[in-house]
Amino acid sequence: MTAVNDASHEDLDAGDAPEPHWPIVLTMLALGSLYMALPESLLLGPRGLQLAFVCVMLIPSLFALRIGHHEAHRRMGFLTLGILTLSMVVSLVRLVHALPMHTETPMQLLRSAVALWTSNVLVFAQWYWRLDAGGPFERGRTLGHKDGAFLFPQMTMSEDARRLAGEENWAPTFVDYLFLAFNTSTAFSPTDTLVLTRWSKVLMMIQSLISLAVIVLLAGRVVNIF
Repeated sequence: MTAVNDASHEDLDAGDAPEPHWPIVLTMLALGSLYMALPESLLLGPRGLQLAFVCVMLIPSLFALRIGHHEAHRRMGFLTLGILTLSMVVSLVRLVHALPMHTETPMQLLRSAVALWTSNVLVFAQWYWRLDAGGPFERGRTLGHKDGAFLFPQMTMSEDARRLAGEENWAPTFVDYLFLAFNTSTAFSPTDTLVLTRWSKVLMMIQSLISLAVIVLLAGRVVNIF
């Protein structure tokens, strides 16, 4: 893919994403692999089902991206992410249900909590990346990024300051949304980025609640053990 600073208006108008998609592929594979760290009692379906589903969906999705069928690529991405999000929520509910029964060993609980907490960060990073300002293809239609659901620090800089910093055509990439999701799960709020729209506020509240639930449940179990 062509970088933002080098991309022509013609390429962007054609719907070319201004960033590579390999971080998304790695994130999807990581999510599928994280579910395999959970015990059987917390899984939605047989072990390895989520990873197999991701691998199957990635093939036509990447093919659609390569031949320029961006809408098909977008729809398959949302479908895959939706299934992974559902799997995470089901596993979390089952973890909450399993804690009072003491059916899992302390090591299994620790591994499950880490896997679910990490999955929470990766899942919501993808939701933010796919939804902000219409998604990556819509954001790629213009150079720079001046409007969206999140107010990044670069968007508040003056034109002169952005030019001096070499960021005159700055636009968020997946790493920016990953950083946002990580801060939301650790600090339970964004740190350097303002949240502007209602849908993004709702998503961030849900992410914070999931993160808080995993941490509180794990801490409570540790207290009971000792």
